[in-house]
Parts: sequence; C-alpha cells; structure tokens
Amino acid sequence: METRKRSLVKAVSWQAWGLLMMVLLGFFFTGSISAGGQLALLSTAIGFLCYLLHERLWAAIHWGMVGRSNADTL
Repeated sequence: METRKRSLVKAVSWQAWGLLMMVLLGFFFTGSISAGGQLALLSTAIGFLCYLLHERLWAAIHWGMVGRSNADTL
C-alpha cells in the first residue's frame, strides 16, 4: 500500500498535465484564454478530488494485491 503523501503527489502531477490539456482545449473551443482557464481550473479541481478519492478507496481494497496474506482467499 502506498502512503497518503505518495497518493497526493501522484494526483497533483496527474492533474497538472490535465490542467494544461484543459486550458488548451478550452482555448481551442472558446477562443479565450480566460474562459479556457476558468473551465480548466474547475475541471481540474473536480478531477483532482475524484482521482484522490478513487486512489484512496482502491488502496483500501486488498483484492488482487500481491503479497497480502488474504489476497489468495478473496
């Protein structure tokens, strides 16, 4: 299982890439860096929280993990 700090760093780095892509897409569709940036920030905030929750929930599930004592029984 990974630490909360590792999960947080992974989520932040993933969202940084996502933010950049959303700014570019927002600009492409709206023609405005401001509007594209606002859409990107909102999307990034929502995506960050969802991703972090998803990672922590899966970290608590032992199914399919190698090296766990109960991994073979589930």
